[in-house]
Amino acid sequence: MSLPFGPERWANEITMLLNQVLGAERFPIDVVELAREYSAQRFAGDAISMVKGADLPGFDGALYRAPAGKSGWGIVYNSGITSVGRINFTLAHEFGHYLLHRVDHPNGIRCVAQDVVRWDSAYGQIEHQANRFAANLLMPLDDFRRQIDPRAKIELDMISHCADRYRVSLIAAILRWLAFTERRAVLVVSRDGYILWSRASDSALKTGAFFRTKGVPIEIPAASLAAAQDLIIDGRTGVDLAPGVWFPEEVREMTIFAEQYDFAISLLLLENRDRYISLEEEPQEDTYDRIVGRERPESSLA
Repeated sequence: MSLPFGPERWANEITMLLNQVLGAERFPIDVVELAREYSAQRFAGDAISMVKGADLPGFDGALYRAPAGKSGWGIVYNSGITSVGRINFTLAHEFGHYLLHRVDHPNGIRCVAQDVVRWDSAYGQIEHQANRFAANLLMPLDDFRRQIDPRAKIELDMISHCADRYRVSLIAAILRWLAFTERRAVLVVSRDGYILWSRASDSALKTGAFFRTKGVPIEIPAASLAAAQDLIIDGRTGVDLAPGVWFPEEVREMTIFAEQYDFAISLLLLENRDRYISLEEEPQEDTYDRIVGRERPESSLA
């Protein structure tokens, strides 16, 4: 008896199919059409027959079983969401639920943004799996690597280009880039002067450049761009900050402020090095790490 497909296996199988049918220059993916056609061919009689926006206060999206007397499934996203990238990722996320979880959740699944913090529950685990599927489907690593070399020093505009290419949010694209880059880099999302969550690339994590966001709140440095929300500063191009601001070494910080969501997105770039002198204990996964997972390049995220 073969094991059921996991998130990466499903995404890879569909990616190979799309490559064969549409070729390499096929982005962004039309998730609505894909979900309808793929499910109809693969699961006739139990396909996704409806995808639409609706008033879903408190929810980002949902997978619903068709009403009694009808067959199939429906995907609904919150029509109040204005970010095209966020909608697209939500659609792919719900498509992932359909492929991965509809058998165990025959009445469907509703996805609340706050549920992602429930990583230790069974529900949180399936949210994590759906995120992994969506990231792998929308942003295949082989194509992302062709856009940005893993060894390249980057500007925020380079990742913005990829966010547009894959029709995902900037944060989703940064998380995907962090999964394969060989550069030392740290993503910091902050609000009201404190770090909400953070994610480091593997090379940054191994050299001690990371923030442990569970436990005591971490205040963002007063000299950082992220602390200058009230100032007129083009943080997208970045500034070089002296040792001692973010880390005991020089850091290039690029920051944008997402007014819609009332938080700052900071990408911290450090020079590559083999060893980082730190008295920190070995890093432990924080909540967000467990939610989003630590992807490996061979898996083919965000």
